[in-house]
This record gives sequence, structure tokens and C-alpha cells, in this order.
Amino acid sequence: MIQRAVGWRTVQQDPWQRVACTVPLSAYGRGARRGFRWYFRGTSRVAVQSVEDVLDWLGTCSYIRDEALFFEADYWQHPCTLEHLRKGDCEDFALWAWRKLAELGECVEFVAGRCRRSAAAAEDTPGDGHTWVHLRRDDAVLLLDPTMPSPSSMLRPLDAVRDDYLPEVSVEASFARFAYVGYLHSSTRSARS
Repeated sequence: MIQRAVGWRTVQQDPWQRVACTVPLSAYGRGARRGFRWYFRGTSRVAVQSVEDVLDWLGTCSYIRDEALFFEADYWQHPCTLEHLRKGDCEDFALWAWRKLAELGECVEFVAGRCRRSAAAAEDTPGDGHTWVHLRRDDAVLLLDPTMPSPSSMLRPLDAVRDDYLPEVSVEASFARFAYVGYLHSSTRSARS
């Protein structure tokens, strides 16, 4: 049994522990309206040969909220649409990176959860809804946050940023779905940013 205390990170179990399970699509956010296989359909027009190429291309895109771009609170673009518009928000960037890294043969996972955006955020606040990608290499996990301001700041070791992110649900490139212990003690759900 998980016991909550005051803080969002104060639980008896590690909120980064994940469990394979049937996670409903709606748990990923309001914009998750299509199965994850759909995001791998169609031909990508952006050629990448490395993780650095993925980061560099994302660095050329503009962050814009769904309300301004699509006049909807939460809309997930297809990766090919992002390639055309070069504008989007965290889900759009993360879905594109997830697909491109999977095409490179990397062990990757699309993650939806929460993120505290500043060091001044209170320890007991759940943070804003957010999506990112986990890149697994050997025994290390790297967190790719495609909304960071530069390619050099997008990819960081999980151990360096784990206190600022709280994973809830994820999906691997094999389309296996997972719930994180963090999902079990996240009491509010909001649109991803």
C-alpha cells in the first residue's frame, strides 16, 4: 500500500517504479484520442541519423499552446503534421521524438506526467501536466524534455532531474503500456502543457 505524506515525492514507494498494465488512453491526457500506433503511420520527411539530429531538429521548432494553434484545449498532432508546421506543444514534440528515436532503434518510452518548472515550486505541489521521452541505454535512463530551450539542455540523466518530474503513465515503442507509482498518488489531472 502506498502511503502519502505532505510532499508530492514523499511516498513509501519510488514514484519512478513502473508496472506493465492496461492503461486507458484517456490517462495520457485529453488530447489522446487515437491509439499510439497511429503516430507511427505515414512517411516522415525529416531524416535523422542520431539522437543529436533529433535534438537539433526539435530545436528549430516553436513552442505554441494548442489553444493558439488549434483553438482546442488539448490536441495531439501527428508527427508528420509537426514536421510540416514546426510548431506545437510538449505532446507534439515528445510524440515526434519518441517515433524518430524508435526508428533509430533506440529503447524509448513516451511518458505523461507532471513537471515542476522552477526550483521555487513548492515541494508539495503536483506540478503541471507534461510529456517527455525516456531513452534507456544499458543501465542508464536519460530524460528527453523536448520543450527545453536548447538541444544541449533537452537530454539529461534521469538522476539529475527526477525530483522535478513525476511520471504517471507511459508507452514503449512496442506499444506496451505502463503505469508509474507516481500515477497512483497524483490526485489531480490537467491538460499536458
